Amino acid sequence: MSQNKKNINVENVLKTPVEDQRVELVERKGIGHPDTIADGLAETVSRALSKEYIKRFGEVMHHNTDETQIVAGNSCPKLGAGEVIKPIYILLVGRATTEVGEEQFPAENIALKSARKYLEQHFNHLDVNGDVILDSKLGQSSTELREVFDRKNIPKSNDTSFGVGYAPFSETEKLVYQTERYLYNLRDEIPALGEDIKVMGLRNGETLSLTIAQATVSSELNDIDEYQNILNEVKNKVKDMAVKKTDLPLEIDINKADNIEKGNIYQTVTGTSAEMGDDGSVGRGNRSNGLITPNRPMSIEATSGKNPVSHIGKIYNLLSTEIANQISEEIEEIREVYVRLLSQIGQPIDEPKCVSVQTIPHENQNQKKVQPTIKAIVEDNLENINKISEKVINGELKTF
Repeated sequence: MSQNKKNINVENVLKTPVEDQRVELVERKGIGHPDTIADGLAETVSRALSKEYIKRFGEVMHHNTDETQIVAGNSCPKLGAGEVIKPIYILLVGRATTEVGEEQFPAENIALKSARKYLEQHFNHLDVNGDVILDSKLGQSSTELREVFDRKNIPKSNDTSFGVGYAPFSETEKLVYQTERYLYNLRDEIPALGEDIKVMGLRNGETLSLTIAQATVSSELNDIDEYQNILNEVKNKVKDMAVKKTDLPLEIDINKADNIEKGNIYQTVTGTSAEMGDDGSVGRGNRSNGLITPNRPMSIEATSGKNPVSHIGKIYNLLSTEIANQISEEIEEIREVYVRLLSQIGQPIDEPKCVSVQTIPHENQNQKKVQPTIKAIVEDNLENINKISEKVINGELKTF
């Protein structure tokens, strides 16, 4: 183990690599899942506020929009038709700076416009003017938090908290992530596919299975036969995509809760289950790397919507992942790497209380010789920590 003035600790750990463990579980909630809708809206609003703060005042003012809530509506989907009976209620919740000197800042107006635009861009069958009620309750940020947030160069941490990252993705993790992205992009080719997708991956020994919940859009379906044909087509397309990415025997199940004989199928009017009973909240779904991974260390921090400048719950989770990815890509001796960053409230965010880098080397590799390179990567990322904020605001880093 080694340590230096930057509180960087590097150590080998005696741990079975994920891909050598018998059972691996990986989940991804797609863009149209109610929890991910909440994440997407919270992050979109934060980015919109940040850009407008910079435009007007030259810097990002204090805000957090990470309490967005999705309250499910009610609908009546039926083959060839269907309608929303009770709209989905979306409440944008958080705090924002609404006064700078004598100038008023229209935080709620910006929040509502950006949220509406996000829904219009990401959903093919959701009528934002009729199927959704958008509301905003952004309170004024507290004086103490504004003082912590005020900065000249390097901001101070808003909290004592930690972030966690790892690299590289396992084969199962890659496949689960890519499957959801593939299905989402398949909507233009198959209009009956909705945005609400959940992919659960299980690798049990040398067998890999994907259980997929895929919403369909009732108005794009004529009958049960067409529904079944579409699911079979989707299954075949996913299998064709997946066999190029894994050599493991693959099992794929889609919409296992269907009861075809009774006509109970996963159909929606809008493409999301938020229309008929599924609520959503920020932070209940994907972690900041886009996955839910019980085989890996995870932070339960809700990343989306937190301000991108001083909120450790966002910055350190993203930064730890960036560091882990860079170490994994640049140091071939390392098989897996885990990075943990701990902040201390009121201290500059580039001076963490502790940096923990845990590595699992490939067999017969001398890990000591790579420690200087690891430290250099960590130090470089800390020295350029403000780039995380820039990437988030520009949409270059995803949080869900």
